[in-house]
Amino acid sequence: MKPGGRQLLGLVLAIFGVLGSIISCALPTWRSPEWRKSEGLWKSCNFDYHYYPRPTTECKSYDSLLALPQDLQAARVLIVFAIIVGIFGVIVGVVGGNCTNLVSNKRKNSKVAIASGIIFIISGVLVIIPICWSTITTLTMARTSYYGPPWMGASLYIGWASAGLLLLGGSLLCFFCSRSNENEYSKPSSV
Repeated sequence: MKPGGRQLLGLVLAIFGVLGSIISCALPTWRSPEWRKSEGLWKSCNFDYHYYPRPTTECKSYDSLLALPQDLQAARVLIVFAIIVGIFGVIVGVVGGNCTNLVSNKRKNSKVAIASGIIFIISGVLVIIPICWSTITTLTMARTSYYGPPWMGASLYIGWASAGLLLLGGSLLCFFCSRSNENEYSKPSSV
């Protein structure tokens, strides 16, 4: 695969990682402490299954920031910051892409692509920290819960996948752009 294709692959993977982070932030399914309840970063939902053909869902925002568990308070900040950093990484990656002519020099182009990869790796770390924290909190709640063990929600699984995509895309951008940069400058020039 050519270096431009590897760079494009890394950028596409990282873009999917940023989109996954946005979806993980928006969904109200970080964990289910009870069978009919789901908690998210911005709201909690109660499900009523008495109406069998059409179960009803009642979602409401948290009344105060203090009503939110501590791990979800930190997750709000870190996930939003990771999304902002990821969007900035997409902008830098598009500017430094081999398929665009926004940066005229190939050497500067490669450096901008490496910077984009580093930004994506930082975004991936910012996503994985609250995901790990919420997962550990959910698993420790399983030992002390009266109603049965809580379940990890879909947002945690999406968060794991998006963090992996961000880290993989950022690594591809850093590694292959630096390798193509070394190969380009190690070739002897003919006079």
